[in-house]
Amino acid sequence: MLDSYQPAEDLLEDRVILVTGAGDGIGRMAAKAFAYHGATVVLLDKTVPKLEKVYDEIEAAGGPEPAIYPMHLEGASPHDYEELAHVIDMNFGQLDGILHNAALLPYLSRIKDHDADDWIKAMQVNLNAPFFMTQACLPLLSAAKDGRLLFTTDEVGQHGKAFWGAYAAAKAGVERLAEMLAAEFDNSPLRVNCIDPGPTCTALRKVAFPGEDNASLKQPEALQALYLWAMGPDSRDTHGQRLVYGER
Repeated sequence: MLDSYQPAEDLLEDRVILVTGAGDGIGRMAAKAFAYHGATVVLLDKTVPKLEKVYDEIEAAGGPEPAIYPMHLEGASPHDYEELAHVIDMNFGQLDGILHNAALLPYLSRIKDHDADDWIKAMQVNLNAPFFMTQACLPLLSAAKDGRLLFTTDEVGQHGKAFWGAYAAAKAGVERLAEMLAAEFDNSPLRVNCIDPGPTCTALRKVAFPGEDNASLKQPEALQALYLWAMGPDSRDTHGQRLVYGER
C-alpha cells in the first residue's frame, strides 16, 4: 500500500516544489516532508505567521532554505499568478512540482440557503486558484525533466452530497481539470494526479464536523508516504489517477 512507502532520503533533492495551503494541516505536513527529503519548497498561504513557523521548522530540521510567498487566494487575479510564476523563475529558474492543497469550506448549507458571496469565495479558492496558478506555471512545469502536478481532492468531488455546496462543486471541477491536464500532457514527463486523503484531523474537517472526536481521525503526518510517493520519481508511471489513502 502507498501509505507504507519507504522514500529515499534524497528523494526530492534539487527539486523546487510549490505548496499551497502550506501554513497548516496537510499542506504544512507535505511541505515539511518534501523539504526533509531534499526539496526547496515555496510555501504559499494567506497567513504570514503560519508560514514563518513552517519556515522555521524546515530550517530547524536541516532542510534546504524554503521561500515564503504570501497570497490571499480569495482575491487573487490572473496577473497575481503570472507574477508568482515570474518570481519563481527569477529566483530558482525551475519548478518541478505543485501541490494544490489550499481549500475553503465556509460552512455546510442547503443550496437554497447558500450565500452568493460565500459561493464565489469558495469557487475562487478551491477551483479558480488551481486553474490560474497551473496555467501560469505550466511553462516552468513543462520544462521540468520529471514534473508533478498534484491536487488534493475529496470524496464529495466524486459523489455529490447534501449540504456540501460550493466546496463539493469545486472539488468535482478540480478532478475534471486534473483529468483534462493529464490527457493534454499524456506524452510528456509531467505527471498529473489527484489525492483523496480521506478523513483527516484538519481545520477544514472541524468546520464540517464540529462535534467529531478528533481522536478518531488520523493526523496529517499519516499521509506523508502517499504525498512523497506521488511527488517523487517513483510515481513516474502513474498519470491521470485518483489516489486514495489506504488503497493500493
